[in-house]
Amino acid sequence: MMFHKTPLADARLIELERKGDDRGFFARFYCEREFGVDGLATHFVQMNNSLSGKKGTLRGMHYQLAPSAEVKVVRCLKGALWDCIADLRPDSPTFGKWFGAELNEDNRLMMYVPRGFAHAILTLTDDTEALYLVSDFYDPPSERGVRFDDPWLKVEWPIEPAEVSAKDRSWPSFDPESHGVERLRGIK
Repeated sequence: MMFHKTPLADARLIELERKGDDRGFFARFYCEREFGVDGLATHFVQMNNSLSGKKGTLRGMHYQLAPSAEVKVVRCLKGALWDCIADLRPDSPTFGKWFGAELNEDNRLMMYVPRGFAHAILTLTDDTEALYLVSDFYDPPSERGVRFDDPWLKVEWPIEPAEVSAKDRSWPSFDPESHGVERLRGIK
């Protein structure tokens, strides 16, 4: 695996290192040793799968507060998606900044989403399937979200989100107190 830094502190794009021949290729999706050498989380408790039928489906921007803040490693298995992350850690040099990258079935890139980051995917094709490794269990009382069109964050989506759940449309406008970002101070 090759770990590429992003403009956001502690976040990575992960490129699979393929070893192939005329039969195809082999690549590691995850290696505890390689993740650890790069200083990334190595313990994951869930592997989640999502399928979105329509281009323009947006899921996010979700995060959990400490002590349930979670690391995610996201890969697109089928189709294409735009993966967007936003640093909500108040003591981070990249607090309030966002970054997005296309993950698709051909480039096989993965996004490493650190604790304290909001995360969203926006499908760029119909029938897009994603796989997520998650470091902490879902904890409803710790769940928070930032609205995809929040004027504080100003994410520039590559296409207009067309399918957004009522829950994701109803997150309140960003406010450090109501969004609980102090509980994200000091985490990695």
